[in-house]
Amino acid sequence: MASARRLVPLRASLLLNKFQTFGFQKGFGGGCLNSQNASMSFDHSVGKLLEQEHVGCVDSNEEVTKIREKFNMAKQRFLKIPDTLGNMPKMNPKGIYVNKNLRLDSIQVYGFDYDYTLAHYSPSLQNLIYDMAKQYLVNELKYPDGCLASKYDQSFPIRGLYYDRLKGCLLKLDFFGSIEPDGCYFGRRKLSRKEIEELYGTRHIGRDQARVLVGLMDFFCFSEVCLIADIVQYFVDAKLEFDASYVYQDVRRAIQHVHRSGLVHRGILSDPQKYLVKNGEFLSFLKMLKENGKKLFLMTNSPYYFVDGGMRYMLEDSLGGDSWRELFEVVIAKANKPDFYTSEHPFRCYDAEKDNLAFSKVDKFLPDKIYYHGCLKAFLQITKWNGPEVIYFGDHLFSDLRGPSKAGWRTAAIIHELEHEIKIQNEDSYRFAQAKFHIIQELLGKLHSTVSDSNTCDAFKSLLAELNDERQNARRTMRNMFNESFGATFLTDTGQESAFAYHIHQYADVYTSKPENFMFYQPEAWLHVPYDVKIMPHHLKVSSSLFGNS
Repeated sequence: MASARRLVPLRASLLLNKFQTFGFQKGFGGGCLNSQNASMSFDHSVGKLLEQEHVGCVDSNEEVTKIREKFNMAKQRFLKIPDTLGNMPKMNPKGIYVNKNLRLDSIQVYGFDYDYTLAHYSPSLQNLIYDMAKQYLVNELKYPDGCLASKYDQSFPIRGLYYDRLKGCLLKLDFFGSIEPDGCYFGRRKLSRKEIEELYGTRHIGRDQARVLVGLMDFFCFSEVCLIADIVQYFVDAKLEFDASYVYQDVRRAIQHVHRSGLVHRGILSDPQKYLVKNGEFLSFLKMLKENGKKLFLMTNSPYYFVDGGMRYMLEDSLGGDSWRELFEVVIAKANKPDFYTSEHPFRCYDAEKDNLAFSKVDKFLPDKIYYHGCLKAFLQITKWNGPEVIYFGDHLFSDLRGPSKAGWRTAAIIHELEHEIKIQNEDSYRFAQAKFHIIQELLGKLHSTVSDSNTCDAFKSLLAELNDERQNARRTMRNMFNESFGATFLTDTGQESAFAYHIHQYADVYTSKPENFMFYQPEAWLHVPYDVKIMPHHLKVSSSLFGNS
């Protein structure tokens, strides 16, 4: 209140200047103004305004006091949160989460990508890709030898980031295209909010700015994100001039070379125990589908020898003497997705023993043959499979799922990190921090909506600072449970869905962590969107109402 009182004389001085100027102009312009009446009118007006100012401060203090009391009550309720959390349901880490209603009894055909869909890889694979791409940058693209010193850091990247080819920043965006305040990095340095505003003018990414952003959405992007950041940081530390777009182009070229040249494929097959994870459950899932009369196909961008070597290693303990190819009606390698969905490339029959392509026209698919290339148009003409009866499983939202979604197929996104993130969200420590965050957020909203900025007093400023500190601590706690650099894959620090979540919502009818999670559901099950879902159905948001009105 003392602060508010100190504001009154200043306000009166400003009002005095305003009234004196107005009176002088009126009198000088020929208005026969009686000086005594003018003085009385002025005194009355100023007095009335000062009285309103005083009442406003009193009202503001009363509101601040009420919110302060609610904050103190909330602190007491924080002690009760752990007990309340025990009664809350937990989300299933292996569940299937539904964006669009799906009747499994209407699905007759199941299609699968290979990498990170049927094949499960260990974290060591990202180290392998990173090191191979780094060596290509130095040996082939003549980057400085000092770049070889960097190491892959699995604690830094997450999936779903964007790279700004103009400014060189890695960005985490929310569902509405705004930059996460603590999710903007230039090299390995996190930019402050002030630096973000100086670079972008606003946190919201407009249409023109979005044109220079590239999404890093698949599971192979982890090594790519880390390598981009490390190269940028090297140039910054070495005080070398560089163009951010060249860094992206070169790193992208290096990553593609590692895949297209077969370097990473040969590296994996040379030591499958290090890079591949054996998984008999997905074989049980495929067999269950076959037993229920479903048709299966495999469509991947990887070459056949790599897929064959990986499948035989992963299933050698489960298949016995059978061939994994017997599970699928059609096996397509080097499909060149996403162009597969829009091009008119013909299919070619591949001879695995001779390692060459046949020249005869492919007008039907034989179960004992392997096919390369092709396109969606020819695929549908040959199989006669209708769009809505086909579901395709893949991990890459753009290459795997966007094309099938537009073609009328049903889509299932395989998001491996989903299982880990749901387990964290189920932990009491996370829910405790989330509950605190929502309670504080609600109090801050009340504080801002009931107290005018012009009437801020010491009590207001003190309470505002305390609430902001509490909110920041809760946000930091939640963030660090996932990833200290960028937080959760699906959520921003404020609890909003991320841009990655937006793309899942847009292109995936359902999503889960592994295809074999479908074994927990009957083949004729109806999968419905939850009635109370806001955006992403696997998010259970802890509401402040659970702990009493704050």
